[in-house]
This record gives sequence, C-alpha cells and structure tokens, in this order.
Amino acid sequence: MINLTSSSIKGINQSKIAKNENNDCFVRALAAASDSSYDDTHQVVSKVFNRLPKKGTHNLDITTQMLLAEKNGLQIGNTTFNVNVLGKSRLTNVYKLKGNIYNRKKTVKSFIQDNPTGSYVVTVSNHALCVKDGKLIDNKGEEFRPTRKVDRAYKITKPEVNKQLTLF
Repeated sequence: MINLTSSSIKGINQSKIAKNENNDCFVRALAAASDSSYDDTHQVVSKVFNRLPKKGTHNLDITTQMLLAEKNGLQIGNTTFNVNVLGKSRLTNVYKLKGNIYNRKKTVKSFIQDNPTGSYVVTVSNHALCVKDGKLIDNKGEEFRPTRKVDRAYKITKPEVNKQLTLF
C-alpha cells in the first residue's frame, strides 16, 4: 500500500482558493476520487454540500447529498459522476468471540485491503479521505493512521460512454 498526499490532486498547487483554505479534507477527497480539479470540486462542495469557507463540511450534509447523488449523479465541472453509497455490510467486519458474533466498523487499513480497486470517498471521525485503487490520498500530516474507524464510504465512478455507432 502506497500513501500519496494531496499533491496528487489536479490543480491544487496552482489554486489560489486552496492556499487560503482550512478544513477542506472533503473537497480534497472528492477531487482526488473524481480526478477533478480542486477549484471545480470546491465550487460544487460549497454549493451542493453547504460548505462555508474555512469551516469544513458537516457529515449530515455529506450523507444527505451523497444519497441524493446516488439517484441523480453528482456533477463536477462538465462531468456527472455516479455515486454508490456503500452499505453497512461493506463497512463492517464480522468477528466471532466465545461463540458470539460481533459486527465492528472496518478500519482504514481493512477497508483498503477489501477495496483494492476503484475510487472511494471515506469518512472517519470528523475527517474525509480518498482511497483510490488501494492507495490512500489524504492531507499532509494525516497520511496514514490505519486504526481509524470508517464511518461512511462512497464509491465515485465516471459514467461509461457508449461508443457504439448507429447507422439508422
């Protein structure tokens, strides 16, 4: 597992908005997962997810808007992305202890192991990060704390373009 920092996000080093932002982990995670520019993603998160400058995005807004995006798609720039909200069975591990079965939240490490391909926005306690093709993309200084518990996860995919030509 290779850890990448947010410098792998398109346009983040040139962005004037990014240089003046704090608490923008969800913007960075969504930009990395969708492979969109930081500025385009920042604009969408501000409008759609009710994010205030330098204040972060509330988990309730993330959850609500991602559920809506699962039905309608999420437009960033000129692309509408498909969103799949992962269910509880994908976010928990099952353990058997002394004959009893327990469901416990996955850690970031076990989530990455169980999802080696695809792009995901993952929320943990008061923080969001991106898991992309088995690699963690996170803010500098937050790169890898493997025991953080996953609260929610959203798979972000580009819509498939049908390149089939029709004659009539």
